[in-house]
Amino acid sequence: MADSFFVIAIDFGTAYSGYCYSVKADASDMRNPFWGKEYGLRFSKTPTCVLFNENKEFEKFGFDAVMAYKNMSSKEALRHYFFENFKMELYNKELTPDLMISTKDGKLLPALTVFSESLRYLKNHALDEIEKNLFCRFTEEDITWVLTVPAVWGPEAKQFMRLIAKKSGLVKVLNSESLILALEPEAASLWCKQLPSSGFIAERGAHEILETQKGTKYIVVDCGGGTIDITVHEVLENGFLKELQKASGRGWGGSFVDNNFRTFLREVFGEDVWDVFEKNHPLYAQSMMYNFSIQKCTENHAYIFFSCVLSLIKLAEQKQEISHFFKDIDGVSWCDGNIKMAQSKFESFFEDKITHIINAIKDIMEEQKNQIDTILLVGGYASCKILRDAVRSTFREQCKVLCPVDSHLAIAKGAILFGNNPKIIMSRVSSLTYGLRILIPFDPSIHDKEKITVDKAGDTIFCNDIFMKLVEKGQSVNINDVCDYVLKPLYDDQQEMHFAFFSTEQKDPMYTDEPGMKQIGSFVVPMPVTKLGRQRNVRLDIKFGTAEITATATDLSSNETQNIILEFLTESKATN
Repeated sequence: MADSFFVIAIDFGTAYSGYCYSVKADASDMRNPFWGKEYGLRFSKTPTCVLFNENKEFEKFGFDAVMAYKNMSSKEALRHYFFENFKMELYNKELTPDLMISTKDGKLLPALTVFSESLRYLKNHALDEIEKNLFCRFTEEDITWVLTVPAVWGPEAKQFMRLIAKKSGLVKVLNSESLILALEPEAASLWCKQLPSSGFIAERGAHEILETQKGTKYIVVDCGGGTIDITVHEVLENGFLKELQKASGRGWGGSFVDNNFRTFLREVFGEDVWDVFEKNHPLYAQSMMYNFSIQKCTENHAYIFFSCVLSLIKLAEQKQEISHFFKDIDGVSWCDGNIKMAQSKFESFFEDKITHIINAIKDIMEEQKNQIDTILLVGGYASCKILRDAVRSTFREQCKVLCPVDSHLAIAKGAILFGNNPKIIMSRVSSLTYGLRILIPFDPSIHDKEKITVDKAGDTIFCNDIFMKLVEKGQSVNINDVCDYVLKPLYDDQQEMHFAFFSTEQKDPMYTDEPGMKQIGSFVVPMPVTKLGRQRNVRLDIKFGTAEITATATDLSSNETQNIILEFLTESKATN
């Protein structure tokens, strides 16, 4: 990584994806492609949609996938595999390398295939773009890749992204130093810290900046298509950042607003019309949803108009005249081939998720004793004025509310800065409690008698399955710190030491077989030099603060060493 020439940051989003790149020596010169030009569009991101043919082979990604799918006959579309919003399949799930995910019409493919082919496309597009625009040739060793991930994702999902990166050809080994995982709110925070006042959306003519003096505390609300990530940062000396509390948030992103609109259409037309329409004309249903998605980011108007495709009109009119579907719905009517909707009705699709977001921010404000200077709204969904207005009206008396211009690019651009200097984040808060399984002398006053084990000489009673806590959930851990622990063998002639690592939501467990415990890694350290007997030492070094957890154990008598990136995938077959 230290010798790389380029940094390429890929923002693999729920609804839209894109990338930025820069020469490492000049991170101020960031570039990103524009997508959809061949269709008369000019977007800085492309839809996170991927199309496979009937033989389950990759065909197209992004706008190309959407347009190809849209232009198919309904019969042809039913033979293809069209995936959208599939990033949410990694959220709050038990992940395995053979996880299957489904298209909207129920066809299945391995998640690893869907994700890796999408990432492969973005990788190849980026390499072609750099070669075309910078007129230079390069090797894999010249590139540092940065993949952005939601902060609220569990460690399993983050590790799954490494597996995807390997399968896509981004890197050759899982723990490659050429691949950095950047937490999305942190990346956006880094970008916004260096923006001038003109870099933020001016509400009511006021231009403000994100204060960066030491001691400033601000909330980052990463508003994505799938998840809303909320973190709290404090500015330290020299502009370094400290995470003040564990990332929170849920699946409250913009795609859930889209789902509310889809549910509304289903209720208006009835299941027998809408479900048949979605099944037989999936590309037209997709077109209506894209129309709604675009309307989310427009300025407020008294009425919003949604074009209704002819195939839906014909299907509906087999039941009754189409205007009759809307006659008893407040704020909605039929108008010359369009669904005419009052702004108040339009805003109702946002209410439940925005309420969750507002309440989550309120909870954090209370936990931080209202010492927050700014709320920073970033991500593609932050471009929605309804969301921004709701946050501003709730918190404007307590702090500033800022949103960068081009908020949808803040994460990718910030990831470039992070790729150049990952150590700018000084500390993070542990999302879980981590520990090690050990044996200790049995104490009948506190230990379960079923845990009794006797050493091979038969003269010492131990308690098995003891959880030796290494770091506690909610504990602040410095990024650059390596925690070290010294352990000794049980027997004079012991020639290896077994290490088994566990994670749990509990703060202070006693045993490694308690409910909720998960083994996340293990290795064996050889101890061939036995002359010091039980006085030998094995040093365990663990680095917790990064996006992934690494452990190294060294037998100090022989210098035999083993290391591991702790494994969170269930029954993972991943290997280096």
